[in-house]
Amino acid sequence: MGAYILRRLLLVIPTLIGIMVVNFVLVQFVPGGPVEQAIAQIQGGGDVFEGFAGQGSDTQQLDTQSNSFTDNYVGARGLPPEFIKELEEQFGLDKPPLERFLNMMWNYMRLDFGESYFRKIDVFDLVLEKMPVSITLGLWSTLIAYVISIPLGIRKAVKDGSRFDTWTSGAIIAAYAIPGFLFAILLLVLFAGGSYWQIFPLRGLTSDNWETLSLWGKAMDYLWHIVLPITAYTISAFATLTLLTKNSFLDEIKKQYVITARAKGLSESRVLYGHVFRNAMLIVISGFPAVFLSVFLGGSLIIETIFSLDGLGRLGFEATVARDYPIMFGTLFVFGLIGLLIGILSDLMYVLVDPRIDFEKREG
Repeated sequence: MGAYILRRLLLVIPTLIGIMVVNFVLVQFVPGGPVEQAIAQIQGGGDVFEGFAGQGSDTQQLDTQSNSFTDNYVGARGLPPEFIKELEEQFGLDKPPLERFLNMMWNYMRLDFGESYFRKIDVFDLVLEKMPVSITLGLWSTLIAYVISIPLGIRKAVKDGSRFDTWTSGAIIAAYAIPGFLFAILLLVLFAGGSYWQIFPLRGLTSDNWETLSLWGKAMDYLWHIVLPITAYTISAFATLTLLTKNSFLDEIKKQYVITARAKGLSESRVLYGHVFRNAMLIVISGFPAVFLSVFLGGSLIIETIFSLDGLGRLGFEATVARDYPIMFGTLFVFGLIGLLIGILSDLMYVLVDPRIDFEKREG
């Protein structure tokens, strides 16, 4: 097993590089880079213009006889080409794309994500600051999905074909079919003062008076704030897990060892929880990392943005809109690395739940 884990860890590096290559190449063809963003901010207000280093009084004059370099940037006319070049140098865009990519990957391998173009904050510190929010929400959603889905899936397997199984299947399919972002908006409209009830807060993870609350008050305030986002996070994972649990139990119930156990006179609960449960739960429990990954990656971007939660997903989205490449690629690198490591953890969960599984023999 050790050799298998080592091979998987070594594969993380080329896979992560491949992810970064694809996204880096795509970004080169997307219009509106950081220089254009800076120009738009400068022409929208003087404060941003004054914040750039190296700017002198001569930057207020336009050299009409200059080359057409500034024409490459929308709205750049009216700004000296020297200043545009200073912006490119400041953002590191004066180097060829290949050199920029190699420098970026070398720095990322040393966990040096650089500094934000527009916030003047170290990206690594920013990622560390936002990561607990996304991970906490992902863990809450995954745990709640398991707590609901496993008992419900077992009940549906035992009552297969009954009215209970039929109407719960309809509700589960409807839940699975609803996009997470649409369900999140629906929750806001219904329960966050949109058009009906003002039961839960509209945004954020804590109230304005958080610091003045007692320890118990802080816990209750936090739980009050996460009800709606966690519900929106959980909806699709809950549906998938319930059906997975039901089908897994149905497959095990039909096997010969269950028939033999019943023939020996064991009670139905003893057969179900003493024999079937461990085998049926193999695929469900071992899939915990994968479920967390799907919630963490799939829900964090949209749900955090809708509920104004200060996590990695929202950070990456805002960086993409602002063309803040260090933050954008830094969050992408972190998401990719977490995803690959959780994939390895998922394989380890299989072995932990059922030691008979040997990935090295399967590969051979």
